[in-house]
Amino acid sequence: MAGGKLIVDSELDFARAVSGTAAPPEMIGSLCLIAVHYAGFDGCRHRGQLVVHRDLAADVGEIFALMESLKFPVAGVVPIVRYGWSDEASMAADNSSAFNYRTIAGTDRLSRHAAGRAVDINPRRNPAFYPDGRISPAGGLYHPGAPGTFTGDHPVVRAFLERGWRWGGHFGHVRDYHHFEK
Repeated sequence: MAGGKLIVDSELDFARAVSGTAAPPEMIGSLCLIAVHYAGFDGCRHRGQLVVHRDLAADVGEIFALMESLKFPVAGVVPIVRYGWSDEASMAADNSSAFNYRTIAGTDRLSRHAAGRAVDINPRRNPAFYPDGRISPAGGLYHPGAPGTFTGDHPVVRAFLERGWRWGGHFGHVRDYHHFEK
């Protein structure tokens, strides 16, 4: 990567990374903050952070290491607290994130993100397509094979699946190409 320069995108401590969430204390107690390195679209090495369920920290760390080794570009990885807990704002910024105490869009059921058991990667490049024609995030464009996008045979998708995760690109009612959950 360009000049070996490391760009630090996030240096929060755990308390700051979960500040203001509505999650109950027992849920917060199951989470941890991990640092991940990744190739940015700028050609530089970046360090960001994710809040994940502590049981999934090793999986997520290994997959981000794989993405970095493949030079799979990632737009950004910043805890969603920086976006005021707004999934829409985080996705609009093409931010990759994990924990966010929220419901599944359009339902009253908690998302796997609410327990730190889901990761979204490059949502603008890997948007969700709904049966009613909506695309989320708005303005997201999916070009399979373009840098930073996933397809069913992508090594990163395979790495998640081999670890027992589900990929949103395989969901039946919605195609959520940025979403992985366990």
